Amino acid sequence: QVQLVESGGGLVQAGGSLRLTCAASGSIFSIINMGWYRQAPGKQRELVASITSAGSTNYVDSVKGRFTISRDNAKNMVYLQMNSLKPEDTAVYYCQSFLRPTWRERAQDYWGQGTQVTVSS
Repeated sequence: QVQLVESGGGLVQAGGSLRLTCAASGSIFSIINMGWYRQAPGKQRELVASITSAGSTNYVDSVKGRFTISRDNAKNMVYLQMNSLKPEDTAVYYCQSFLRPTWRERAQDYWGQGTQVTVSS
């Protein structure tokens, strides 16, 4: 079984910072990429940032220059440093990983349970 566990969410004032952490554990053969998604009330889940095992990153335009994704391959962890937070960043943030659980299995998506980020104005 693969588990993704997020931490680091909370309430912060506009302009503040938060750091999200996600740890992947369980049966993991290889991780292809990891990422962060978010879902605000009444909106669809959207990709915030992703990072490959080689370190290539991708960001949604609205967070470029403010958020930084990084990962520790040895620990199967991914981080999201969020600076200059805005009220519109308020959402539940989900950790995602596209990985192979064993050498026999195909890669598939796994998700964390989500962590709430609330930015007050």
